[in-house]
Amino acid sequence: MSHPKQYFTEVVQIAERLDYEMVNRIAEGLAALRDQGGRLFLLGVGGSAANCSHAVNDFRKLCHIEAYSPVDNVSELTARTNDEGWNTVFAEWLKTSRANSQDALFILSVGGGDAEQKVSVNLIHALDEGKRRGLKVYGVVGRQGGYTHKVGDAVVVIPTVNPNHVTPHTEAFQAVVWHCLVSHPKLQMIGTKWETVAPAS
Repeated sequence: MSHPKQYFTEVVQIAERLDYEMVNRIAEGLAALRDQGGRLFLLGVGGSAANCSHAVNDFRKLCHIEAYSPVDNVSELTARTNDEGWNTVFAEWLKTSRANSQDALFILSVGGGDAEQKVSVNLIHALDEGKRRGLKVYGVVGRQGGYTHKVGDAVVVIPTVNPNHVTPHTEAFQAVVWHCLVSHPKLQMIGTKWETVAPAS
């Protein structure tokens, strides 16, 4: 089997195995967040950080959810890394943002944080800070054993169908899941551009 055929066969398998009810639980939680005037803080590193920026746009524009991500301010992110250390950049950002029990974290991550392996430790510190402040935790991750899945309130785990493709599938399906959320009837407030200007064919 060619690589493209193998890869996209795996995509189909993942889509069929996703926990759709967990996606609904996140949608319900985010609808409640909006109703109570809470803020959504999206955290991720690497490719997941880029996904956070895109998702912030969609939640704000399409769903009228006040959303932010620290990765959108490279000056603050690098200043905190330089002066305080990479491991605490997100936790300290939450403190400055006065995150509180009205708000929520949304973690996009392949592993979700692993203290033993010392991977994405900044997410672990942020999750601990968020929990201390009473924030709900949502996420899309690629590992059940990661810290986000352990402490989260509603976390979608992207099924592993090929251990050699965990990272590309997880980061790709982060986009699939958040686009499902921002088009969810419980959340979407504004129509997307092409669906509102072009008649359905």
